[in-house]
Amino acid sequence: MAILIGDTAPDFEAETTEGRIRFHDYIDGGWAVLFSHPKNFTPVCTTELGYTAKLKPEFDKRGVKVLGLSVDKLENHAGWAADIAETQGTTLNFPLISDVDREIATKYDMIHPNANDSLTVRSLFVIGPDKKVKLKIEYPASTGRNFDEIIRVIDSLQLTAKHQVATPVNWKSGEDVIIVPAVSDEAAREKYPEGWKTLKPYLRIVPQPRA
Repeated sequence: MAILIGDTAPDFEAETTEGRIRFHDYIDGGWAVLFSHPKNFTPVCTTELGYTAKLKPEFDKRGVKVLGLSVDKLENHAGWAADIAETQGTTLNFPLISDVDREIATKYDMIHPNANDSLTVRSLFVIGPDKKVKLKIEYPASTGRNFDEIIRVIDSLQLTAKHQVATPVNWKSGEDVIIVPAVSDEAAREKYPEGWKTLKPYLRIVPQPRA
């Protein structure tokens, strides 16, 4: 059964390049990104892991732990990490999970029988401090994922979790946001005493809250 946004992310125990973890304990009230790869030594995923390693300071700044997953054996991960360092100019600096028995891939519905019944599809989940799935994206094998977009979405998720706002199309951190319709004008005046721009009664634009 597919995991949907709002579902609790399945817990699991696994061996990783940084030791054995229990996923829910590893998150420990923070945010997480869990993303899968079809297998080790694949070209597109090699570039993705290298770029994600370069973005680690950005994930750290947002309190986000990143974990990669492959169905290959743990001992094979070291060789792939060496290739990533050589070709992408960065060292793997986050855990890479070994899911040889495909238990985690099955729990997260990462096995795509129409593509291959033994390899994972390229899934990505953003999971919040409440252990619930906030974002789910699947990519085909031929197209590299956009991890700058993942950072952008996390900024939106963290902002909208704290404030009663939504983010418009192509929004980036620091830009104006939308007051959600559930907030009345009266309540909005208390939240935003400096006012807002009304384009339609349901479309009210306000500077991004800072607190």
